[in-house]
Amino acid sequence: MTKSTTEPIWIRCALIGTAIFFLALFLFMPMAAVFIGALKKGLVVFLQSLIEPDTLASVRLTLLVAAITVPLNTVFGVAAAWAITKFNFRGKHVLLTLIDIPFTVSPVISGMIFVLLFGAQSALGAWLIACDIKIIFAVPGIVIATMFVTFPFVARELIPLMQSQGIEEEEASLTLGAGAWQTFFRVTLPNIKWSLLYGVVLTNARAMGEFGAVSVVSGHIRGATNTMPLQVEILYNEYNFAAAFAVSSILTMLALVTLAAKRFIEWKSVVNCHSRSSS
Repeated sequence: MTKSTTEPIWIRCALIGTAIFFLALFLFMPMAAVFIGALKKGLVVFLQSLIEPDTLASVRLTLLVAAITVPLNTVFGVAAAWAITKFNFRGKHVLLTLIDIPFTVSPVISGMIFVLLFGAQSALGAWLIACDIKIIFAVPGIVIATMFVTFPFVARELIPLMQSQGIEEEEASLTLGAGAWQTFFRVTLPNIKWSLLYGVVLTNARAMGEFGAVSVVSGHIRGATNTMPLQVEILYNEYNFAAAFAVSSILTMLALVTLAAKRFIEWKSVVNCHSRSSS
């Protein structure tokens, strides 16, 4: 039985200790502070903070934005990944570059872009006002901004996997007489389902936790355009720390659920990969 490393034990202990120290300092302690702050004034105050009308409105808006954003970005991600990995066409590298734009542009800047596009002073502003269409400082603007910052996640999870899988199975399916949709649902989708679900989880987590872009386009209208992260900021700025930490604790629990789902999907992906290679 060979050793996994040739480094002295004191170096391994030092590295492990350093990792645990940073996790405790930058992860566990802040998370504990959130829950301690949320429950500091008792469970009754905690529950009352969560059922405030403005807080409930922010929860509903956050869920609504995620319910719209995640399915649309899932469809886009699958379509983009399928096109990039299964077909050769002019502009493929340009499409790959465009998919990465939200990773390189600050969310605040992306929010400002939509204000310049759809705001009252924009070229479309007069027409939108005449048609009584509200995008900026309304729910549509929040959805658009959230879609922009989250659309790469599904595609970026699927593209490397689908590139490694190749197109042999799809070609065999088409040769045997299956249609394009049959090939997708019976061949492509089963092969990518865990990576697809992983991308969906990441998209949902970012959609619920997005602050920068949403802050710019929302207008911070109480009970109307505040998502949960924006509601936390408002409560904290008003020195309502108990309520701010209460809403933050909900976001923290969502993050923990996302982390657990992420870990489960990673495990299932490894198991699925091993079963495919052994067969």
